[in-house]
Amino acid sequence: MTYLDTTHALYKAAAINPDIGLCCTTTPVWQLPELRMPSIMLEMNYGCGSTVHPRDLVNNPRILYVGVGGGMELLQFAYFSRQEGGVIGVDVVNEMLDASARNFMEAEKQNRWFKSEFVDLRKGDALHLPVASESVDVAAQNCLFNIFKIDDLKMALAEMYRVLKPHGRLVLSDPICDQEMPQNLKDDAKLRALCLSGSLPLKEYISLITDAGFGTVEIRAKRPYRILDSEHYDTVDNIYIESVEVCAIKDPMPKDGPCVFTGKTAIYYGSEESFDDDNGHNLLNNQPMAVCDKTAGALSSLGRHDIFVSESTYFYDGGGCC
Repeated sequence: MTYLDTTHALYKAAAINPDIGLCCTTTPVWQLPELRMPSIMLEMNYGCGSTVHPRDLVNNPRILYVGVGGGMELLQFAYFSRQEGGVIGVDVVNEMLDASARNFMEAEKQNRWFKSEFVDLRKGDALHLPVASESVDVAAQNCLFNIFKIDDLKMALAEMYRVLKPHGRLVLSDPICDQEMPQNLKDDAKLRALCLSGSLPLKEYISLITDAGFGTVEIRAKRPYRILDSEHYDTVDNIYIESVEVCAIKDPMPKDGPCVFTGKTAIYYGSEESFDDDNGHNLLNNQPMAVCDKTAGALSSLGRHDIFVSESTYFYDGGGCC
């Protein structure tokens, strides 16, 4: 049995009998006017963060969500795209698709604005998406890509890039781990299926995204997630896992490499009204500007005493230099 077979079996069981403890979501469920979340969707919320960000969802976008779970984030996406087939949900597990469809019927009873036709459920997998090229504005996955081994992860990212329109957004939430993950845990198919032992270092995770062609990457949040301790897992050292929320934008790749925002800020506090770095960035006096890591490095290399560049906060909410 391959690690993907193990994954399918685990989530088939979770579709038939909801497993509240399967994942540990690190963000609160969105509370939006007239949005009521059926309790069964909350019980089947098998993610580690959130991929629903209202600023991504303007102008009735067409949205793809891979790995439907109980349908919670599909319902949230439909809140912003109230059109037939406006949200596409793809899953390889028949039982999960069936459970999600049932949950949408319950959502219709609790939400006057919602119709099941807003969500187009499709059988398929992340490595071969049943979606046309350049056909969606936003693509998302929550605690799924972490399961894949590297070659499969590259394929999944390439598929997301393919289906997005130019300047479209890929929103991801996955566990990460900057410690060395023991090989025996990496090879444990069940731990990988549980979105734990496939955790990558953040730098490697970002590199895989930019290698797929995404020219802009935003780290929107990074939070504590799990501990793999030596009492319960086959590891000498305790392993600290975090969850990360990332938005990758299908922008053209800049000649000098991708713009990656990890929550750094630059502040000019010199004697002039502003500072222009002659590279398209104008810093107003004592006005903080969010900068990508590339710009942060260039500003720091100037050696000026009147420019402060912060460390990464791993929280970025727009308004940056690029």
